[in-house]
Parts: sequence; structure tokens; C-alpha cells
Amino acid sequence: MESYRDFAAVYDEFMDATPYEEWFRRLVEIIKKYGVSKPIFEMEAEGLSEEELALLSERNLVLDLGCGTGTLTEMMARAGYDMMGIDLSYDMLQIAMDKRAESGHDIMYLCQDMRKLELYCTVGTIICVCDSINYVLENSEVIETFSRVNNYLYPKGLFIFDFNTTYKYAEVIGDTTIAENREDCSFIWDNYYDAESHINEYDLTIFVSESEEEDVFYRFQETHLQRGYDLQEMLQFVKEAGLEFVTAMDADTNGEVTSITERVLMVCREKGK
Repeated sequence: MESYRDFAAVYDEFMDATPYEEWFRRLVEIIKKYGVSKPIFEMEAEGLSEEELALLSERNLVLDLGCGTGTLTEMMARAGYDMMGIDLSYDMLQIAMDKRAESGHDIMYLCQDMRKLELYCTVGTIICVCDSINYVLENSEVIETFSRVNNYLYPKGLFIFDFNTTYKYAEVIGDTTIAENREDCSFIWDNYYDAESHINEYDLTIFVSESEEEDVFYRFQETHLQRGYDLQEMLQFVKEAGLEFVTAMDADTNGEVTSITERVLMVCREKGK
């Protein structure tokens, strides 16, 4: 899972077509429909004791697990949610913290492996999108991650996450090469899919301009491994981790999950420790 080092510097540029606004609106809708967390400006704290205030703060805290460069974290903070972000990549978090310095939002960032998630309190909502779960390659590690999520969720708190399906890796992007050339950076993205393990290897070659004055580029490479999952597998992992399944949908169409769904969005709820 140790990726996004040099790539972190150009991540936002290459992800500029990502529908963050759409994801943000959907997350807010789901939290309002099923969740316990509310924006800070909706908190009703008058007359509460210190203990009650502390519990209220935990209920309204939202954790962005695998937050990357903090784009979605910032959107949620701008909407009034009390945000925390966790990512394994220190380089990605550095960019997230630069955004925080510019926006002035009070966001706590922690560098952690989601498989070893450790918090100082419970949180009302945990979101984990942009296929972060696909970086967890073993069944036991997915279950451990989900168990830790359940442990740190406020009673009846929500866990909202997405994942790329086996179908997407096998039939859509597996064993393909994607290349894009831009003015100040370019990339070559080679995919290699293994049908037995359901693991897709991304070999990234990035060329980034060193200077606006000179036509000189530096080259770096990274390899990323992601595993495809199916809805039935995830339902079993959720059950074994002690979470309660709420709903699932095709993340691209908002409709039912089908055999050709490429990304699934799942909603689960804390169900006791």
C-alpha cells in the first residue's frame, strides 16, 4: 500500500476529471438520510453538560479515510462538517495540509494505515471513497479494517465506502495502456490484471516539467496494486466485521448493482462493539 510518493505532486492535476462535487453531494444526502452526524452550524448545544457536549462532538465528527490530497475533505469542511483525514501517504497529506492552510478549515490530519486504524475517540461517520479499499489486498485485512471502523464508529454511526469491481479490472481496464500528454506533465499507465488473484497492477511512468523556462522533464515511476471485489464478498466482510449493511448502489448510475457495475458504493452502520 506504500504508493503516492512522487505521484502525489501531480495527483490533483491528473485527477481533475474526478466528479468530486457529485460524490460530495451524494455523501451529504446519505448522511442526512441514514446518519447521525450534522454540520457544526446545526448543533444544538445549549443546556448540555460537558459530557453531553463531548458525545455530541464525537457524533458529528466525520473521518475521511484514505483522504489523499484532501479535496473531498475540504468540501465536507466547507459544508460545515467537523472533519478529520487519514492517509498512509505522507506526501499526499502534505498537499492536504497546504490546502488546509489556504482555506483555514480546522481539519485534523493523521498519517496512518487504515488496516491499523487507531483514533482517540469515536466518530459519527467514516467515508472512504475513490477506491481506497481496493488497495487492501487480503480478505483478512479488509475484515480487520472494517472491524476497526466499527470499533471507532459512534453508536449507529455510518461507514460509507466505494470499491472497484472485479468486472472493471477484468473487462474494462485490465491489460490496457493509458497515456496522456499535457503541457507540463505526461503519464503512461500500464495495467496488468491477474484473473486468479483478482489483482490489478498499475505501472505508472510520469514525466514532469522541471522549469517553465527550459524544456526539461524529470521522469519517475510507481507501481500500485489494487484488488477487485464483488458485492457478495463485501457483504460477507461487512458481516464478519460486525457492521450492519444498509444499502448498496452502482456508484456511477445510482441504480442497482449489476453484473457490469464498475464501482459499488456501500453504506453500513455501526452494530455494537
